[in-house]
Amino acid sequence: MKGKEIVSGVVGASFFALGYLGLSFALVPSLVIGAGAYVASELVMKGPEDTVDKIEKKDLKRRLEEARKSNKHINAMVDEIDSVEVKKDLRNINKTATRIINTIEKNKLNNKSSNKFLDYYLPVCVKIIDRYDEIENQELTSKDSKKYMDSSIKMIKETSLAFEKILDSLYQNDIYNNEAEMKVYNQMLKSDGYNSNELEVKDGDTNE
Repeated sequence: MKGKEIVSGVVGASFFALGYLGLSFALVPSLVIGAGAYVASELVMKGPEDTVDKIEKKDLKRRLEEARKSNKHINAMVDEIDSVEVKKDLRNINKTATRIINTIEKNKLNNKSSNKFLDYYLPVCVKIIDRYDEIENQELTSKDSKKYMDSSIKMIKETSLAFEKILDSLYQNDIYNNEAEMKVYNQMLKSDGYNSNELEVKDGDTNE
C-alpha cells in the first residue's frame, strides 16, 4: 500500500471509530462516514490535476468510440449512395477519418483540433450525408431540392479535403520534433566525421 493510501486509510478508520465508538452511532452510518472520509482524503491527496486527467482520459475514450461508430456509418453509406462522385468522396472521408481517430488515440490528443473533429466536424458530416441520401432516395426534382443536392455534393467534397488537412495538422508537431532531431543527428554525424561527403572521400583515398 502506498503512503497516500495509508494516510487515507488512517483518516477513514479514525472517522469510523469516532462515529461508532465515540458518538455511539450505529454500525452502518459509521461505516458510511468512514468510507466518505477515506474517499475525500484520497481526492485531496491525489490533487485536482490527477482527478481531471482521469476524467479527460475516460471522456476521450468514450468520444473515440462514438467517432468510430460514426465513421463506420459513413463507410456503410457508400453502398447506399447512387452518385459515383459522392461514393468516391465518402471512401476518402472514411479512410482519412480512420487515420485521424487512430492518431488521436495513439497520442492521446485532447487539443483544439482533435476536439473539433470529434465533437463537431465528424458528427455534422454524418448528418449531411444522411440528409443527402434521404433526398436522393426521394428522387425530388424541385429547384430547391436540386440546389440542396448540389450544395451537399460540394460540401462532402470539401469535407474530404478538410479531413486531410486536419490529419496534417495533427502530425505537424511530430514533424517539427522530427526535423529538430534530424538536425541534431546530422550535426553529430558531421562532428564525428561520418557524414556522406567525408565517407566518399575516404573511400576514394582507399581505392587509390
